[in-house]
Amino acid sequence: MSSKILIIGACGQIGSELTYKLREIHGVNNVIASDINTRKLDLVNAGPFAILDAKNFNAIKDCCINNNVKTVYLMAALLSATGEKYPMEAWDLNMNSLFHVLNLAKGKVIDHVFWPSSIAVFGTTTPKENTPQYTTMEPTTVYGITKQVGERWCEYYHNKYGVDVRSIRYPGIISWKTLPGGGTTDYAVEIYHEALKESKYECFLSENTALPMLFMDDAIKATVDIMAAKPETIKIRSAYNLSGISFTPKEIAASIQKVIPEFKMTYKPDFRQDIADSWPQSIDDTEARDQWNWKHSFDLEAITKEMLTQLKATKK
Repeated sequence: MSSKILIIGACGQIGSELTYKLREIHGVNNVIASDINTRKLDLVNAGPFAILDAKNFNAIKDCCINNNVKTVYLMAALLSATGEKYPMEAWDLNMNSLFHVLNLAKGKVIDHVFWPSSIAVFGTTTPKENTPQYTTMEPTTVYGITKQVGERWCEYYHNKYGVDVRSIRYPGIISWKTLPGGGTTDYAVEIYHEALKESKYECFLSENTALPMLFMDDAIKATVDIMAAKPETIKIRSAYNLSGISFTPKEIAASIQKVIPEFKMTYKPDFRQDIADSWPQSIDDTEARDQWNWKHSFDLEAITKEMLTQLKATKK
């Protein structure tokens, strides 16, 4: 039996698009999608699918052994805004699922692990501009705490047990294919839907809140590229800084107004403003670019064009 890939949390924003890309590369039957429910029927029906609880070690182990899974992408998590509402649930899911997968690698059941970190590992004491790879990390959110601790465990399992685990710190992700999933950067997806639907949007962040962002195509490319890189090129086993562009709500609104002149933006910051204020405004990802040749393709104008074009097409 040829070795398989398992994606845990495949129905999430990144997981769903990652599933399609990996199936395109490796073949449909070689990539098993899994989630705790079957809410995305298009994904469920598109290839091998397993109902899998990321917190259930034995269920993950059995799935890996029975299907000869050797690579696991652990995409299941409670994100920043949701994590603040349900802190213990976020800790339970985000941490225990990681331990399960790392321990399967330690026990040689699987060979390779991808686990996503986030810019949420940074905090108010982190340099805001061009945040370096190695810097002060004092996260102020539950989500950020779980990601920072997770990074330390990934590095520990690599150094102590030789586990081939790889990670990147995702910035905000923008996609037209999937709806937001409870993150602080979700406004940058919602705004395009509302621009087409209502020609207006009330933003939950203030107009000059700059945050690092990445178009989904670039995020998927980075994920595929780091896992395809030769082990000796991966020098960082906690998580790599990753960046594409940075912009503010005011700037994204202006880019939309070039296409939809009547679009209006208003601002009503809520609890997510405090989360955003604790994060970097821009990221230095020199190590990723130098060590495994990371390079982004989409700037803000290209993102706006693609988002509006694709969303228009799906609404017809």
